[in-house]
Formats: sequence, C-alpha cells, structure tokens
Amino acid sequence: MTEMTIVHLLRHGEVHNPRGVLYGRLPGYHLSETGRRMAELVAKAVEGRDIVALWSSPMERAQETAAPAALALGLEAATDERLIEAGNVFEGLRMAGSDNVFRDPRSYRHFRNPFRPSWGEPYTEVVARMKAVVDDARAAARGHEALLVSHQLPIWIIRLAAEGRRLWHDPRRRQCALASLTSLTFEGDRLISVGYSEPAGALLRAGTPPQGEAALFDKADEALPEVLRAGSEDEETPGSRSVPGV
Repeated sequence: MTEMTIVHLLRHGEVHNPRGVLYGRLPGYHLSETGRRMAELVAKAVEGRDIVALWSSPMERAQETAAPAALALGLEAATDERLIEAGNVFEGLRMAGSDNVFRDPRSYRHFRNPFRPSWGEPYTEVVARMKAVVDDARAAARGHEALLVSHQLPIWIIRLAAEGRRLWHDPRRRQCALASLTSLTFEGDRLISVGYSEPAGALLRAGTPPQGEAALFDKADEALPEVLRAGSEDEETPGSRSVPGV
C-alpha cells in the first residue's frame, strides 16, 4: 500500500505591531499576547497528530509560534531559511495612519507589475523555495506528518501552485488566516488533496486590520493596479473555513 504523508504549513500567530509597520523580514517583531494564545491553541490541535518533523522560518514570530507545538510534540523546531517571509520593497514603512506609504506618490511605481510582482520577491522564486522545503519535509516524514511554520504569502503561493491556479492575485483575498493550517496530503509522491483549518479561529477578531503583506493593500483601491483589482473579481476563492482534503 502506498504511504500517505501530510505536510502542514502553519502561518504564525498575531504580531505585536502598534505602529502598523510592514515588518517583512525585519528582526524584533514578536507575537502579541493574542498571538501567543493562538500558538497554544495550535499546539493543542496538533498534539495528537503523527508529526515527526517540525521546521520553522527564522523570524521570531514563527519561532515563537513553533515553540508550544515543539513542546507538545516532543520535537525540536529546526530552522529553515526557505520558510522565511517574502521580500518586499516597502519593508519598514507604515501601512496605516496619515504618514502611510500610499501618501507618497513615489511609491506608486512599485505597483507597475502585479504579475511578478514588482513590489517584492518574484512569485516564481517563492514557489521554488517553498516546493523544495515541502519536498524535503515530505521525504523526512515519509509515511507520517511534518509541520512547517512560515508566513502568509509563501504558504498561499505554494498552495496556488499546488492547485494549478495562477500566482498573481489580490493579497486581500488569501485564505491563510493567522495561525491557520494549510495541509498537503501526498500518496507516495503524488499530491492528492489540500486541506485548510483554523485551530485558533476563535481568537480571530472581526474588524482586526490585516497583518503582513496583505496590510499593504488594505483600503488601497486607488493605488492598487487596475489589472490586479480586475483579476480579483473572477478569482477563485475557497470557502471561509475549509477545503476538501485532510
């Protein structure tokens, strides 16, 4: 019988970011109190799983999200650079308030190409590194499960690639909430399903501003490239809580 292997991609929990900065790969951004509670809920959700490998992005928020799961599973969280957040030219700038990035017309040139995208790490490069780490995790956990802690954009992009969908998209429409799990199930080397769950869904507060790169486009319709806005209208969007799969 063919071995079944599951690779879970876990997005980190809520980050303490009172200034509304696009933190990207900047050091010093840690989980908020709510984020720590999210991490604890995820740990409880995965405690009984057959997880034999736990890898994490080097960013503090990812490491802190992985820590409770490592304790619950009796594993050491290994750091893997391939799980890091995507690069972004707006890193370190404010996304909200009167001095936000959209107040500066010089920023608009970075939105010229949503297909690449022109404001950050090319989607194709993100897919390449995420596919490589998923393949390695699948090999390491063959016949069992692996848990990889990463960030919204890398998780969403590898999911789009896995499902054969286009890579360019409206960042505000990603199905990858804080502390959510995107689960890739393999039969041998063949991907057979993609699952999605939100173990910390009870802590996701309605009206809370988006975090990460998605915050860049929150309420930014005037600056958002027209082609990207138009593309979002017919974009396939899965259900709000689950996708057939695990």
